[in-house]
Amino acid sequence: MDLGLKGRRALVMGASKGLGRSVADALAEEGVALAISGRNQDTLDRAAAELEALGAPKAVGIVADVAEGAQMDRLADAAVAALGGVDILVLNHGGPPTCTALEMKQEDLVTWFQRIVLSPIRIANKLLPAMQQQQWGRLITIASTGVAQPLPGLALSNTLRSAIVGWNKTLASEVAGQGITCNIMGPGAFNTDRTKETLAAASQKTGKSIEALVAERSAAIPVGRYGEPREFGPMAAFLASDKAAYTTGRVHLIDGGVVRGV
Repeated sequence: MDLGLKGRRALVMGASKGLGRSVADALAEEGVALAISGRNQDTLDRAAAELEALGAPKAVGIVADVAEGAQMDRLADAAVAALGGVDILVLNHGGPPTCTALEMKQEDLVTWFQRIVLSPIRIANKLLPAMQQQQWGRLITIASTGVAQPLPGLALSNTLRSAIVGWNKTLASEVAGQGITCNIMGPGAFNTDRTKETLAAASQKTGKSIEALVAERSAAIPVGRYGEPREFGPMAAFLASDKAAYTTGRVHLIDGGVVRGV
């Protein structure tokens, strides 16, 4: 399906691998020009070359760390300079360490509040005025199913990502009349490096093998397996298109049916 995205320009954060890369791949296949961010220039440069081979008319890698708020301003400026503007902003970052609610430490809350809440809002506020001026824009945030059904052992993620849900819903109502949509994608269990990290932590804590933990979680997923990253990105491309212009302020779960709520 041609989603009509040719000529659009996107900044995809955390796109050198994993789900962010899946989103960048899907946008590249639709002919979107891309700026991608991460923390290693060589990795970003390789990813950018691969994205151009997929169909992106231009792809550039920009080093930026969500741990530093000021780097969000630099990232936004660099993306605009490279592409001539940003029509689609995909907010994405690494996940916080595993812990229970009783194990959460104040210093970890402060550290990850910057990365999960402050930095994404800062770069969105930097790029939104141009979207408002042109009366078109897409804001897509990659979060977690934990915002719909809290995940055991991921208390930091459950707590802080929920703040982004409230922000996204509020913002969506404020800019909907200006042709801008704001949506959240909530991934379930996917075969990514983040999943490997959480499995390793759970294995160490429970004494169960990683294979046993994967089997247990797979059995709890109606689809019966973990998702592959390639199954995630196409939803983002759809949400970025005019075909999804009437969908905003929502959390879209891509989870194999694991969240039981309706």
